Amino acid sequence: MHIPDGFLDAKTTLAAGVLAAGALGVALRRARRELPPQRVPLLGLAAAFVFAAQMLNFPVLGGTSGHLIGAVLTAALLGPSASVIVISSVLIVQCFLFADGGIAALGANIFNMAVVGGVGGWALCRAIEKVGRGRGMRIAAAGIAAWFGTVLASIACAGELAASKTIEWRVVFPAMAGVHMLIGVGEGVITMLVLSAIAASRPDLIGESTIGSRAGEKRPGAEGLGSLFTFGLIISMGLALFMAPFASPWPDGLDKSAESLGFADRETSERSIPTLIPSYKMPGIASEGLATGVAGVAGTTVVFVLSWIGARALVRRKRGALSADAAAS
Repeated sequence: MHIPDGFLDAKTTLAAGVLAAGALGVALRRARRELPPQRVPLLGLAAAFVFAAQMLNFPVLGGTSGHLIGAVLTAALLGPSASVIVISSVLIVQCFLFADGGIAALGANIFNMAVVGGVGGWALCRAIEKVGRGRGMRIAAAGIAAWFGTVLASIACAGELAASKTIEWRVVFPAMAGVHMLIGVGEGVITMLVLSAIAASRPDLIGESTIGSRAGEKRPGAEGLGSLFTFGLIISMGLALFMAPFASPWPDGLDKSAESLGFADRETSERSIPTLIPSYKMPGIASEGLATGVAGVAGTTVVFVLSWIGARALVRRKRGALSADAAAS
């Protein structure tokens, strides 16, 4: 669902960019207040896993593929503010390092997938959780919310295309929403599988405190996070290196809709900033599969490092502000 440059007009691009920047600013401020220092590495781990998993396109009907967005999955583990930061980091690296998504359209992609899909899906997850309690309910709620967030993000994308007069709303809405209803099933299943696997080793991370603390509820601590962190990073690298080369080559939901509805030729091929690893193929490697795997490992590493450094910076600012308040009092 990565919108390339050329699909949106200037006013829609600007409006989406402003909304995305505002939402990211709010997420950063909230994360600085709420993110426990011991959980900082999990932001880098979540970003690494989401990046690697997004390379694994899975086939759906009609010669179309889909891939994990991961926004609701991240929100279920770390909260909506952290999810916006993580998905934004992934999209930024994909845009500038791999030419996946347009530079001008970056704000729209962040708004659709990180904000509309992630926060909207998280809101539904919280609503479903009020119906029943228990770990199984939370995992099921996250799966349903992941499906909903995927469809919601596709509707936002369709609205931007219609607002840009790229394609009429009555045409693009059923096309985008319809195919992403199918892709959303994969998103929901993957979300539940990942959460179930984490629950088997760290059930405290699949608790209500990860999706919004309630009064008197203990937040997950740092015990055992080292092994989860190491294992998760190995899994992420393995997905990028060994599984990404076998991803479905079919176009994703947006690309397929653009082809079938006749606006694919609006994509701008020239980029103002050179791309180091175009199309997820590491230059200089003859084997296409190996070039994809190495590119995936490189991207996973970059995303992890940037997210981890950013989270560390937030925690340092938080500590500095607390120290200043203590000194003033």
